[in-house]
Amino acid sequence: MRDAAIERARDFVRRDHLLLIGGQWHKPLSGASMPVFDPSTGEIVTHVAEAGVADVDQAVRAARAAFDDGPWSRIKARDRSRLLLQLAAGLDSAGDEMAVIETIDNGRPLRLSRSEHVGNAVEIFEYYAGWATKLSGETLDVSAPGEHLAYTVREPVGVAGLITAWNVPLQIAAMKLACALAAGCTAVLKPAEQTPLSALRLGELAEEAGFPPGVINIVTGPGPVAGAALVDHPGVDKISFTGSVPTGQAILPAAAGNLKRVTLELGGKSPVIIFPDADMETAIPAAASAVFHNSGQVCAAGTRLFASTVW
Repeated sequence: MRDAAIERARDFVRRDHLLLIGGQWHKPLSGASMPVFDPSTGEIVTHVAEAGVADVDQAVRAARAAFDDGPWSRIKARDRSRLLLQLAAGLDSAGDEMAVIETIDNGRPLRLSRSEHVGNAVEIFEYYAGWATKLSGETLDVSAPGEHLAYTVREPVGVAGLITAWNVPLQIAAMKLACALAAGCTAVLKPAEQTPLSALRLGELAEEAGFPPGVINIVTGPGPVAGAALVDHPGVDKISFTGSVPTGQAILPAAAGNLKRVTLELGGKSPVIIFPDADMETAIPAAASAVFHNSGQVCAAGTRLFASTVW
């Protein structure tokens, strides 16, 4: 890891961290901020803006305008693809710096932050850049008597509210943003309050890549306030949430006001089954990695092990 990248990451962490709304970085209307802690020591490493309900409303309105009236509703699929590729390239170029930011914020070993968090995020943006030009409709045969024309058109849902978890911050943010942007949606991203820093740096890289104002908005704040305001907002058409089961259960009724589409990625108890004919030298370390990777802080961790003695 180059010393220059470490120093750039430290400089970023020490900055004032604001809200990205409509292509501009804003202080929250209340002026409030919240601390970000070093998970290894419990010490405060920086502060970020604490968005309230009014800040979330401004972010949704900016995303709504960019979708309904702004350039994003008129941009060609090939241009969405190029922007996603430019963001992937920018993220890859800043990869060492971003890995340090992620490790400071999340506590994951630096080597894994670089190879997995950042490396996977780059691949995600590259992959979905390809999908932007491949979302098409169909012309369908009609069996009813007479002459008919039946076809489907795939259209973007609208404004996507994206709420991420703390355990794999950058990669989850990339997954949610890349899908939404490739499909032609605009987004309001609310990172987990414990790990907001890599999302904010990603917002800067998106600006450098040339995304139009309002297409990507980032609001940092506590889930019960900023997250809840995003779920409740009538201007949001889709909620994508990664996090706990109780929060997911609360999101479903809250999103019913305007019949938002909802995708929930919640915790699970994933089984690992080892049969007697397995190669034990391979199976045993693989099973251990499945449950202890990322300190076991993974929704798909193999937290139940079944070792069969009978075929």
